[in-house]
Amino acid sequence: MEIDKSKIKVIGFDADDTLWVNETYFRETEERFADLLEGYETRNKIDQELFKMEMKNLELYGYGIKGFMLSMVESALELSNNTVSQATLKEILTLGKKMIQHPVELLEGVVEVLEKLNGKYRLIVMTKGDLLDQERKIERSGLSKYFHHIEVLSDKKENNYINLLENLEVDVREFLMIGNSLKSDVLPILNIGAQAVHVPFHTTWQHEQVKEQEGEFNYLKINNLSDILNYL
Repeated sequence: MEIDKSKIKVIGFDADDTLWVNETYFRETEERFADLLEGYETRNKIDQELFKMEMKNLELYGYGIKGFMLSMVESALELSNNTVSQATLKEILTLGKKMIQHPVELLEGVVEVLEKLNGKYRLIVMTKGDLLDQERKIERSGLSKYFHHIEVLSDKKENNYINLLENLEVDVREFLMIGNSLKSDVLPILNIGAQAVHVPFHTTWQHEQVKEQEGEFNYLKINNLSDILNYL
């Protein structure tokens, strides 16, 4: 698909796994969590139960590392029938804190793309997750200078996008969203009448996975963020 650049005035960027690495650290932490709990269950069972706990708690905690930490603690208690040691619980909390304190690792081409698009378009960040953590990452990334607006959303569904674009006085017909998640960054955007670009990341959280059928949806798919410069 070709995007209609003649209409685009505002470009929205997802943050996690679009501007910088994120999901990789969750996968690594899940591996360490399984190491800590493998005396109680198989690794596969531990992974399954942790994901179920995350889904159960999503409405309460929302997206982000803090909710993930709490789900790991609760899963450890359930998997061990409340016999897990205090030392193990402390180590789980330490794993979460290490994730929060991890340096921001920008993805290849991000600075180049923002440098070239800044001034030509109005650029905004539209990301979901824990507010404090996302604000911290944006500050550490050094990218805030490129964006007219940065918004941390509780979720990224049609209504979330509609409300934000209305508040920013952005016409959906003049808006383009770029992100790594079909479920959160592409499909809701197409449903409200805007354009979208999918930049897949090498790993995707199970909750964000959707079945992609070639040609079913009208969006542009590129291999890396730098490729967008060939279309804008």
